Amino acid sequence: MESERLRRGIERLAAGEGDVRGDEGAVVDEVIAALDEGLVRVAEPRADGWQVNAWVKQAILLYFRRRSVAWMDASSELAFYDKLPLKKNYDKTGARCVPPGVARYGSYLAHGVILMPGYVNIGAYVDEETMVDTWATVGSCAQVGKGVHLAGGVGIGGVLEPPQGMPVIVEDGAFVGSRCVVVEGVRVGREAVLGAGVVITASTPIVDVRGSAPQIRKGFVPERAVVIPGTLPKRFPAGEFATPCALVIGTRTESTDRKVSLERTLREYDVAV
Repeated sequence: MESERLRRGIERLAAGEGDVRGDEGAVVDEVIAALDEGLVRVAEPRADGWQVNAWVKQAILLYFRRRSVAWMDASSELAFYDKLPLKKNYDKTGARCVPPGVARYGSYLAHGVILMPGYVNIGAYVDEETMVDTWATVGSCAQVGKGVHLAGGVGIGGVLEPPQGMPVIVEDGAFVGSRCVVVEGVRVGREAVLGAGVVITASTPIVDVRGSAPQIRKGFVPERAVVIPGTLPKRFPAGEFATPCALVIGTRTESTDRKVSLERTLREYDVAV
């Protein structure tokens, strides 16, 4: 298989066999081109969960070593000085990029994606009909599903190293409200709703208060959960203080029309977006 040939070539270079800046490094260019067109992914859903393709991350790291810093002119007044070029195949994939939105070459934006003046880093995969709103950022290798809305100022973290580390994943139909931050390999389940200002790291308690007793998990927001910022008491030598958490306060209703369902959910739980 083609992917097996690419994987073997990348793993040899990552092990120090061959010159990444020479002819042997051409396999790196192939992998980044495949990333740019959505033909390979850093992580992909399987029947038993998400699988990380560590060799694809290794290819991204090798690409930085292969490239040199150079001027890149976006217009007569806007220029960049970096190792990686900008993404240019929007007409081929059917995505839109609104000035001055920026996506790096090696990221994938599928048909119907709208990138407002935000940023998408290399290795990221943004699936069909997703909105990356103004000043939202999608970090390196993050995986964003179909029909997702990343509202203004959202920060979706990047996880490039270690290569085997799970990236941030936002599954189909999720809504991530303004100024939310999701980092450190956290997974947001399908059609979940994060209210404005929710911050979730790998260590953030996600407290489900929908039942008679709180249930605490970390690293995963359940499907169709409605989440707002919250606090938990924690005792320190200087006294007891409130520490941040994410509160699961409700469930997004099932509907064939996701937009109608979302609006109804936001009104019902009075969630800021």
